[in-house]
Amino acid sequence: MIDFWWSMVYDSRMETRVIEVDPLEDCRRIYKEAAAVLAEGGLVAIPTETVYGLGADAFNPDAVAKVFEVKGRPSFDPLICHLPNGKALKDITEIPEALQPLVDKLVKEFWPGPMTLVLPRKECVPDIVTSGLPTVACRVTSHEVMRAVARALGRPVAAPSANRFGHISPTSAPAVMKELGGSIPLVLDAGACSEGLESTILQPCLDEKGNPAVRVLREGPVTREKLRKICKVVKPGKGSDIEAATPCAPGMLKSHYAPTKPLLLHDPKEPFTPQEGVRYGLITYQGDSPLAAQDCWEEVMPLSPGSGRLAEAAVRLFAVMRAMDECEAVDVIVAEELPKMGLGMAMMDRLNRAAAQRGE
Repeated sequence: MIDFWWSMVYDSRMETRVIEVDPLEDCRRIYKEAAAVLAEGGLVAIPTETVYGLGADAFNPDAVAKVFEVKGRPSFDPLICHLPNGKALKDITEIPEALQPLVDKLVKEFWPGPMTLVLPRKECVPDIVTSGLPTVACRVTSHEVMRAVARALGRPVAAPSANRFGHISPTSAPAVMKELGGSIPLVLDAGACSEGLESTILQPCLDEKGNPAVRVLREGPVTREKLRKICKVVKPGKGSDIEAATPCAPGMLKSHYAPTKPLLLHDPKEPFTPQEGVRYGLITYQGDSPLAAQDCWEEVMPLSPGSGRLAEAAVRLFAVMRAMDECEAVDVIVAEELPKMGLGMAMMDRLNRAAAQRGE
């Protein structure tokens, strides 16, 4: 239903400019140009180290409304505010005194980087950014382009992934153009993203004894193993916001990151029984599993060919999902279950959401 609505809205398409930008060079003119588009209420696709984001001026409710419109994103799904640096956190959040030392520790350890913090918000943050919640999701990416645009704008950039809602997140400018070309004015092309998986989302809180801890709202590159080295990680309580139908943070809907073709998860050690007349493609971890050795696949795409490195697999995950989705020889995608540790948990989170039935 969303795809039909989106195509109806954008029958009249605008020209989308793509500007190449090198974070290692002096690109202040380009950053100022992108900031000017944002300041005028326009949208810009901007790279981060995880995925490309669809940016708007976070303090302009009309501009943020365009993000929801262009993506076909439901208004109850909040957005992440990208900040130029950790000091800017105080401009949009009200951090409880008991949690301030923990927040400072997390910021020092993981920013700039793929970590998002969900914290009590200040009144200056528009309701549309937070979907009316009393908290705001904040991040300082390690990608210079997003930080530079936020600096040039002088305000936070509200930016979910630059794709239509529920689709595979884009990790390159060409992927953004396939999703949103003709519906936004500008894309900043800085090449492929280095991480490939969206940021880990954390909510600092107090545990049952009143001690500072964090809840993991979304798995990502900052793994639980890394977090446990500096703080306590607690599980959400039964019936908590994390399990609710209405998300308390971005990227938490059950069905998300989905290809247009059906996606099935399968144990790599177990045989797969294909249905007659259905053409299958396999996304495999290394390419050497018993599942990959079956002769029922029209296409086999490894995430980490031969080496079995979770970091490499994470970088390639969305690109491989998109390539398999675009493969004309495949009707149904089968993905191997991945090791449930470290980045493997984050990738399984995305695959489970991709495999969930998409709402109509």
